[in-house]
Amino acid sequence: MDKDKITIYLLAGLVILAIFNQFQIFSLASVTKSSNINSVLNTELNSGLVTGIQSVSALNIIPKGIPDIYGKELGISYDDVSIKDPEKADSTIKKLALFDVNLNLEGDTLQRYILITNSISCEYCCGAQSITFPDGQPACGCAHSFAMRGLAKYLLTEHPEMSDNAILEELGKWKTLFFPDVMNAKASVLNDQDIELNYINIASNKYRGAEKGNSAQGNMVGGC
Repeated sequence: MDKDKITIYLLAGLVILAIFNQFQIFSLASVTKSSNINSVLNTELNSGLVTGIQSVSALNIIPKGIPDIYGKELGISYDDVSIKDPEKADSTIKKLALFDVNLNLEGDTLQRYILITNSISCEYCCGAQSITFPDGQPACGCAHSFAMRGLAKYLLTEHPEMSDNAILEELGKWKTLFFPDVMNAKASVLNDQDIELNYINIASNKYRGAEKGNSAQGNMVGGC
C-alpha cells in the first residue's frame, strides 16, 4: 500500500472519529439539558408554582363559567354556586358530594388524595385543620368538605393525568365559591403583601389565617 492511500485512510479515520465525538458531546448535552429541565419542573411541583396554575385578579377572584376538564362531563358550572340561587348551589354541592360517598381509592391514588385533601380545609365552616385526616378519612362532615373531597376523588379517578396542584387548584376554586366574601378579603391581604394570587395561595392551607383582623366576614354559599 502506497503512502497516498495510507494518508487517505488516516484522514478518513480522523473524520469519522471527529463526527463520533461530536455526536457524543451533543447526546451528553441533551441529556444534561433534559435533566436540568426535569429538576426545575420537580422543584416547581414541590413548591406549588406549577405551570397551569392561573393567576387571579385581586378585583374579582370568583371563578366563572364551565370548568374546562370536567364541567361538561358533570353538567356543572362555577356559576351554579351563588348566593343568588341557594337551591341550585345546594344541588351542585350535593352532586359533587356524591363522589365522596361512592368512590373508594387505594394505593398510589389514595396517597395522592391524602396529599391533596390534607392541603385544604373548610375552616370557615367547621374549623378542621383539613378536609381529611392523615389517613384519608373525612375530617369534616360539612357539605362543602364532602363536595371538595368528592371532586378530588372524581378527578383522581377519571383524570389521573392532572397534577396534584391542578386538582388542588380546582378544589380552591370551589372553596372560593363557597366563601366568596372571606376569600376576597384574604385575596386583598395577600395582594397587599405582594403574594401571587392563585387559587392555591388563596384557598389552600398555605396562607391559612392571613385574612384575620381584616374584617373577614360575609355570606357563606351552601349549608354546613
